[in-house]
Amino acid sequence: MQRIANLIVLKDQQVLLLKKPRRNWYVAPGGKMEAGESIYSAAIREFQEETNTVPVKPHLKGVYTMIVQDEQQIENEWMLFTFVSHDLEGIPFEVTKEGILEWHPVEALAHLPMAEGDRTNLQFAVSGQGVQYGTFVYTHDFDLIKQDIQASYEGEKQ
Repeated sequence: MQRIANLIVLKDQQVLLLKKPRRNWYVAPGGKMEAGESIYSAAIREFQEETNTVPVKPHLKGVYTMIVQDEQQIENEWMLFTFVSHDLEGIPFEVTKEGILEWHPVEALAHLPMAEGDRTNLQFAVSGQGVQYGTFVYTHDFDLIKQDIQASYEGEKQ
């Protein structure tokens, strides 16, 4: 199973997003983890590679299982670890081999074109408390079939 780490920066009520050329969908900068790499290190490394900046004090906000299925057959499955940072050091690239980096008002997460699972996890990353967990099941064309979401909060009584 592939492991992906991404990281969204929320600064001055703006979020830094990467517009991918294939679908013109927005994502948080990130990518595949390397063998033996921690999710934290992967999120920082991928963010640096894709933005030319360094996130300041990132922390984990979500752990997700992403599934693409055809009928009832699973075609692809991966784990996604989403981090948030409230600042960055450096000046981001404008265009990279991965796409176009753009700052958007945090409210734009509600309507920018993106996978619905990404919308859910990125909105939580920038405004939710605690850590969110979930499973998102998509068709081959990335239409959301179903989702299952939970969250945990530090200090919550069990």
